[in-house]
Amino acid sequence: MKSKGSRTERELLHKFFEAGWGAIRTAGSGSTTELATDLIAGKDGKVLAIECKSGKAYKKRYITNEQIDELRKFSKKFGAEPWIGMRFDNEDWKFLKIEQLDKLGNSYGVNLKLAKQKGISFKELTER
Repeated sequence: MKSKGSRTERELLHKFFEAGWGAIRTAGSGSTTELATDLIAGKDGKVLAIECKSGKAYKKRYITNEQIDELRKFSKKFGAEPWIGMRFDNEDWKFLKIEQLDKLGNSYGVNLKLAKQKGISFKELTER
């Protein structure tokens, strides 16, 4: 699953470049003691911190409270907007604010239905 996550992060990185944004993947997101996120993208003073998740369209994806806390803290320190980027198999990217995720006790969850109902497209994200 790790290689699939890296592949989808690189896919999103290239989408930002193609849209005229600057972007970097951060090494060690999820495996370092320092605050980090999967992707940082910026254009014209707008900065996004994105935690990327991918998976099968019929499965719910879970994000731990710790990952969400880290995204919030990193984003505040960096001056970025925190976003969750979801890429379900055979579907386009959807982007959600933390508040739009299902809160499930020790984690947050998102499935394809929620992502389509509440998420925004890559175009909407980059043209806001």
